[in-house]
Amino acid sequence: MSNSGFRGYRTISQHLNDLKKENFSLKLRIYFLEEKIQQKFEESSDDVHKWNIELKVEVESLKKELEEKQELLDKAKSTAKSLSNQNEAELQRRLVVQQEEINHLQEIMATKVRLLQEEAELARVEAERMASLANTETQRYLTLEKQMLEKSQASGGTLNLQPLTDKDR
Repeated sequence: MSNSGFRGYRTISQHLNDLKKENFSLKLRIYFLEEKIQQKFEESSDDVHKWNIELKVEVESLKKELEEKQELLDKAKSTAKSLSNQNEAELQRRLVVQQEEINHLQEIMATKVRLLQEEAELARVEAERMASLANTETQRYLTLEKQMLEKSQASGGTLNLQPLTDKDR
């Protein structure tokens, strides 16, 4: 081999060594980059796990809160229904009381009307009796006056009787 062949070999050998160094350097770099990526992934994985746990805790907390709110809503519905039933029962009770009062007032009014009708009938009967009595007394007076006139004419007309006016009667 000549110098130039040796030199060619040496250049190739040098170049091969440089490539081996560069290859080794690149492998180290890849190794450290992979390690760094793995650490980042583990860190982010830990973050993801922490975040996942926090989300699970929050979900459970929200579920519990929802259950409590649902219970309150159910209680409110129950209370509203109960109050509605109580109000309806109270309205029914008041309606019954008012109807009883109306019936009582109707009975009182019917009794008053009946009593007034009886009083009116008694007053009518009394008025008829008084009219009959007045008529009887008028007839008796007229009879007495007629008898007195007859006696006066029979005795010679000395009695001067003037007919009685309504006022005198």
